[in-house]
Amino acid sequence: MDWNLQTLSLLSIPLISALVGWGTNYLAVKMMFYPLKFVGIPPIFGWQGLIPAKRKEMAEIEVELVLGKLLSVEELANRLEPEALTKAIEHRLHQVVRKIVNEVMESSAPTVWAALPVQGKNLVYRRIEDDIPYLVAKMVEDFQHNVNEILDIKELVVEQLVNSPELINEIFLRSGEKEFPFIVQSGFYFGFLFGLPTMALWYFYQEWWILPLGGLLVGYATNWIAIKIIFEPKQPIRFAGLTIQGMFLKRQTEVSRVYADIIEQKLINPKNITHMILHGSGSAQLLELIELHVNDAIERYVAIAQPYFALGVGSENYFKMKSMAVKRLFEDSDKYLYYAFDYANEALRVGDDLCERMQALSSEEFEGVLRPAYQQDEWKLIVTGAILGMAAGFAQLYLMMLG
Repeated sequence: MDWNLQTLSLLSIPLISALVGWGTNYLAVKMMFYPLKFVGIPPIFGWQGLIPAKRKEMAEIEVELVLGKLLSVEELANRLEPEALTKAIEHRLHQVVRKIVNEVMESSAPTVWAALPVQGKNLVYRRIEDDIPYLVAKMVEDFQHNVNEILDIKELVVEQLVNSPELINEIFLRSGEKEFPFIVQSGFYFGFLFGLPTMALWYFYQEWWILPLGGLLVGYATNWIAIKIIFEPKQPIRFAGLTIQGMFLKRQTEVSRVYADIIEQKLINPKNITHMILHGSGSAQLLELIELHVNDAIERYVAIAQPYFALGVGSENYFKMKSMAVKRLFEDSDKYLYYAFDYANEALRVGDDLCERMQALSSEEFEGVLRPAYQQDEWKLIVTGAILGMAAGFAQLYLMMLG
C-alpha cells in the first residue's frame, strides 16, 4: 500500500507540473489584460493589466509604427471630393443654414429682416443655398491643405484608447485570438514535459528544494517558450515538409484584416475624426477657416445691397452678424456633418488600405504592430509565472510530506 501510494505521489509530479504550467500561463494572459483599472494600494501594492496600464504609450507606438507609416492624414483628407461631400450633407445643411440666417438676422438686424417680405427672405435663402457647393468646395480645399494643423491623428488615437481601456484590450485580444489560447494550452503540455525530469530527480534525490525549484522552472519556462513560439522564428523555415514560423507572424494576412477592421470601426472613423476636428487641439484653426470663408460669402451676398444694407444694419451690427454666423455654423457643424459619415467611410477606405499595406510588411515590421507595446514588460509575466510555479512546488512538497 505504501509502495502504491509512493508510486502515485511520484506520478502526480508531472501531472501537477502540467497543471502549474497551465495555471501560470492562464494567469499570465489574464494579467496582461485585467483588471482594467488599478486594484490595490498604488503605486506598488496592487495590479493593473499590463496593456490597460500602458495604453497611452501603446497608442503612441501604434500611431508611430503603424498609422504614421502606412496611412498619412494628408492622403486620407485628399480622398474627400467636395461635390460628393456637398451632396451628402446638402439637404440637412440647407435646413441648418436657414435656421442660422433667421437667428442671425433677428439678432443683428431685426428691423431690416422684419421689413423684408417672404419673397425677399426666400431670395436670400436661395442665394445662400446656391452658393453652398462653392463654399463647401473652398473649405474642403483649404482643409486638405491645412489638415495637419486641424487634425492631429496621434491626439485622436491616444484620446480614444486612453479613455477606453477595453478598446486597447479588444485590439490585442481579437488580433491574437489564436495566440493567447495557445499560450494557456501550451502551458499544460510543456509543464508535463518539464515535470518528467523533476519526477526522475525526486525519485533518486528527495531533497526539499527539488519540487519548488521544479515549479519555478516550469512557471518560468512555459511562459517564456509560449511567447517565443508566437513570435519566433520571424522568417519561415522549411523542415521535414513543414513550415515553421512564429504563430502570430504566420497569420499575417488574417491578423491584418482583423486589426485594420478594428482601427476603421473603432478608431479612425468619420465620427471620431469629426469629434477631434471640432473639439481637439486644431479646432481653433478650423474656426479660423470657417470664419474666412463665411465672411467672404457674406460680403458677396450683401455686395449688391451695399451701401444701403450697411447703413440699414449699422457697422457694429454688421460685424456682430458675421461673427454670430461663423459661431453658429461652427457650433452646429455636427448636425450636418453627421450625414457625411457614410460617404466618408467609403471615401477614406481606412480598413481596406491599412489591411493591404500591413499584409505587405516584412515579418520584422509586422511584429512591430503589437509586440513592442508590451515587450518591455514581458519579463513581469515570466517572473510572475516563475513565482507562482515555485509556490505550487512548495504546496506539492507539503502534500508529499503529508503522504
